[in-house]
Amino acid sequence: MAWTNPYYDPSKSHHTPEGFRNPEPETRGQGDLQRWRRERKEQRLPRAPEEGYEAFSRRWWQRATFDGAGDAAWWLGHATMLVRHGGITVLTDPVLGRRASPLAFAGPLRRTAAPVDVAGLPPIDVLAISHNHYDHLDAATVRALARRFPRALFLVPLGLKRWFARRGIENVRELDWWDSTDVGGATFTFVPARHWSARTLWNRNRSLWGGWVMACDGFRFWFAGDTGYSERLAEIGERMGPIDLAAVPIGAYAPRWFMRAQHVDPAEAVQLHREVGVRRSIAIHWGAFELADDALDEPPRLLGEALDAAGMSRDEFLLLNIGGRIAL
Repeated sequence: MAWTNPYYDPSKSHHTPEGFRNPEPETRGQGDLQRWRRERKEQRLPRAPEEGYEAFSRRWWQRATFDGAGDAAWWLGHATMLVRHGGITVLTDPVLGRRASPLAFAGPLRRTAAPVDVAGLPPIDVLAISHNHYDHLDAATVRALARRFPRALFLVPLGLKRWFARRGIENVRELDWWDSTDVGGATFTFVPARHWSARTLWNRNRSLWGGWVMACDGFRFWFAGDTGYSERLAEIGERMGPIDLAAVPIGAYAPRWFMRAQHVDPAEAVQLHREVGVRRSIAIHWGAFELADDALDEPPRLLGEALDAAGMSRDEFLLLNIGGRIAL
């Protein structure tokens, strides 16, 4: 019997009877995945960082520390951000394991160590999940977090609550695009992204994907999750802005003919920063896992070039060390 989407709302363009979709046109064709895999194997991509993996890690890694009680934000690698503001602490897309994979012995290996383990985290109130890909939703990390912080609330996209329930995690709220929920004096809104979802060959796009905007005491934080460029995303700033701080992806963009519909490159990340109306962004989704053909050290270099071309300062779009923090 064919699976049907129990959340289907025909009035919403991102809903289908079979799951969910992007409103933007599909850019991939049949056989493109096989072509990309073949070409990257032939070209031996991705290449190592110019000075090697060890030097890259020394340059871009530090152990995360959470001393003090002031409002701050930490980048914990890839898409994992910890933001503390107004008495509430939020963790995004927690992935602290060695691989972004369902297998312990295969799949993308973490090239730079996680700057903290679950035992070293401060108390967490909210865990905001953007979508179900393995580099954004790690079962072992989630189980460890649920054990350590049993009162923490998981905010997840539509269709993903069942995944948590099967693992005995019940404190979960699932939201559609533009839905909001209040937690501890903060309002969280699930906002669109241009991406897709799947954890197996059989459940593609059965759960939604997106980003989160946290509004608390006049402060607004936008976690973009995973996204390709879309002019539609400017609506986030129009409806939710002004955005004080954003976490915007800059990596896993090559080759553009294959990746552009799901991952922005650094120049497009800068464009999104401006179009959404963000005051300050932190670059995420680079430096940990080799998910595409770009080398680990290429995204920060290209981000610098994009900022120069846009006439923006490095303080407007930050490159933090993995484990680094900024005060809010």
